[in-house]
Amino acid sequence: LCNVGIEVLPPAAKPLIGEQMLHGLPFLIGSPTENANSCFVGLGPGLHEGPLRVPVGRTAQKVLVAHTQLDSDLIDGGGPVGEPVAEYAFHMEDGNVVREPIRERFEIAIIPESIWWQPVLPFNAVQDDWPRLFPRTGGSWDDAGNRQMEVKAYKPRAYYIWTWVNPQPDQVIDFIEVLPASRRFLIAGITLGHLNEYPFVRHGAREVRIVLTQPEDSRREGYLDLEVDRGFGTYPYSLPEASTEEFLADTAYRGWGERQNPHASPAYARVTAIPSATLTVKHAGQTLGSVPWGEIEERGSASTSRVRIELVDHGRNWVRTTVVDEATGQPVPCRVHFRSPEGIPFQPHGHHPHVNSNFESWHLDIGGDLRMGQITYAYIDGRCQGWLPRGEVIVDVARGFECEPLRTRVTIEPGQQELVLRIKRWRDMNAERWFSGDTHVHFLSTQGGHLEARGEDLNVVNLLQAQWAHLFTSKEEFTGGPSVSPDGRSIVYVCQENRQHFLGHLNLLGLKEAVMPWASDGPIEGELGGTLEVTLSDWADRCRAQGGTVVVPHFPVPNAEVVALIATKRADAVEMHRHSLYRHMEYYRYLNAGYRLPLTGGTDKMNTAIPVGMYRTYVYVPPEEEFTYDNWCRNLALGRSFMTSGPLLDFSVEGARIGDTVRLPPGGGEVEVEVRAESIFPLHTLEIVQQGRVVASAQEPRGARMLSLKAKVRVEGHSWLAARVGGPDYDHPLLHHDGTSRGIFAHTSPIYVACGGDWEMMDRDAADYMLKILEGSMSYMRNIALHYPPGTVTHHHGESDHMAYLERPFREAQEAVLRRLEQWQLRS
Repeated sequence: LCNVGIEVLPPAAKPLIGEQMLHGLPFLIGSPTENANSCFVGLGPGLHEGPLRVPVGRTAQKVLVAHTQLDSDLIDGGGPVGEPVAEYAFHMEDGNVVREPIRERFEIAIIPESIWWQPVLPFNAVQDDWPRLFPRTGGSWDDAGNRQMEVKAYKPRAYYIWTWVNPQPDQVIDFIEVLPASRRFLIAGITLGHLNEYPFVRHGAREVRIVLTQPEDSRREGYLDLEVDRGFGTYPYSLPEASTEEFLADTAYRGWGERQNPHASPAYARVTAIPSATLTVKHAGQTLGSVPWGEIEERGSASTSRVRIELVDHGRNWVRTTVVDEATGQPVPCRVHFRSPEGIPFQPHGHHPHVNSNFESWHLDIGGDLRMGQITYAYIDGRCQGWLPRGEVIVDVARGFECEPLRTRVTIEPGQQELVLRIKRWRDMNAERWFSGDTHVHFLSTQGGHLEARGEDLNVVNLLQAQWAHLFTSKEEFTGGPSVSPDGRSIVYVCQENRQHFLGHLNLLGLKEAVMPWASDGPIEGELGGTLEVTLSDWADRCRAQGGTVVVPHFPVPNAEVVALIATKRADAVEMHRHSLYRHMEYYRYLNAGYRLPLTGGTDKMNTAIPVGMYRTYVYVPPEEEFTYDNWCRNLALGRSFMTSGPLLDFSVEGARIGDTVRLPPGGGEVEVEVRAESIFPLHTLEIVQQGRVVASAQEPRGARMLSLKAKVRVEGHSWLAARVGGPDYDHPLLHHDGTSRGIFAHTSPIYVACGGDWEMMDRDAADYMLKILEGSMSYMRNIALHYPPGTVTHHHGESDHMAYLERPFREAQEAVLRRLEQWQLRS
């Protein structure tokens, strides 16, 4: 019956001819030889204008027609909806005739030019294309943003499929008479349906559990693939390794994630399909087994020799959840995770069950969600809503380090739409005048910073503009001032991290104006082929001139101009964001050399696998001072701080606070040192450190919520003392489930002890070390770094001798170290 070819299709259509599977259903379009010159039945003005008889001669429960309208006033002139295009008359063997109108935008439509031209899509027919997932682990650059949807946007390729449900399925359909009206259209193919099911999915997605039953298969790593031929399925995600009981019994990590299951099985997916559909499980391209969806729905599971798929749909309610403070009964910002007993996440609406599909995604989709190992959390203001499964639900709630995490089971009854959860604050550091902040945060928005800060019970977020070659981030967020929440409890200040790949990085806090250039000296910080344009010391000077605060991030890496900053006292504080012996010893080196260096904690947050404030700084603001951003920074620079990734520390020497100086007579004496550590995480080792050496300690091998220590420490000359707490032997702490597996520990800034006069120390080995680093840095600038030839450029500083400008702070630092060393030798 074919009388036209693909030339009649509109330009937006993609011809599908020959044997085709549309929605998993077979169609023969044209002939099996795919003759593109005569593959459709064209009807209407200028085509076949009279009635057309299509012989059938068979019974059928459904008749599926793939057809397309060829012209339309809806697009060309805004014509009315529902105009008659044709009539399909089904002539039954018993003489009965069932007539069905085919109307524009009801049973048929024209192919749109764009996926967004939805005003033409029909109400009573489905597109020939269907939702598909993006490739799980790759794709083209221009899909990078779309990939976060997981599902590809789609539009009809060439046809719409209209389904006629036969009211007399036992009667033979003699023929179908097609009577065209005033519009041109084509029929591409007709398929008979012989099953007692509607041919397209009508049921919402249901959860299934996928288990690889063979031991050798169960050890496979990575992810499974699930194919559904007549329906849809999500990506399969690995389920937790631990049982619900084990998860609830894990008091060490309540509210702070769990280990990611590296194995492909067990896994879960959400599936919607028709009963005749087949589910096929694959791994790394290898088919492991196929089972019928109808059997799964009927029996609850279906199996092959290697695969079992179980239906674990408990039903669901749309539930409004409120998390309240136990003491006040008021909603409290926090982060939440909900899961079924099988471990399937049910996150609040607007939040990810698996942020970024469980893949790392630096810089993309940062804010509002957090993934700690297996678990994705949603940040909420105290209220959220969304689907929860009926029956048992596991909840995991956290809010920073001062509130008891909540990990428990609740029950959702049929019809229940409200849920109240209660969390308890076990310590109020703000009431004790300690205010927490994160000195190193990237990619959040200002409002995202407030949301996550409040969810993590964090007072200050330093959100950093930064440059990565040709990527400039958070530039539009900069205002030159703090953003303060209405209740004054959270402050977000957009600052800068200025960066060089060799000389080092600097966090410039409290800027009123940008300090440029943000980066230099080539990639990955500066541009490809970029030259060494600026020193960290220049950046520090311009920050200080604005009243800002200079913090050396991820101290001491990169380890070059850091020495000059410390020697010339341009660094207000150094930041520790990882537990390692190297970082500890570098910090102690400079303290022993006589430099007062406050310690800060910063996360260097660059993705959703690190919570803001996981490494944070507590700063003491005296009662007579208001909590403001400026006062927080000023007291930080005074050394009234400790850094932590969980434990809270109280530390004193002869009653003096962290950052203070205790004065003793010449020759020294004994001082009484007290320290107490408390934490939501298990504590094992508490230590007092004097000049880098442990002089007193307390241990609890099984872990404890609180450790304390009081000791008499002999001081024979100028000295410093600090407290630290960590894992079983301190050097091997428990690890967070963040994306970098960083340790859980805390460390105070020093309390200084001066013996007869002002505090001063010097260490000859440390001085020699610093001088060598300074010499090496200048050698790098002269011999390795890129420069424009003299006289060919005018630099930002305006000086004619660029190398003299670059070397100046290093020579200042050399002179400062040598001068202090000489004075120390004279006194000795």
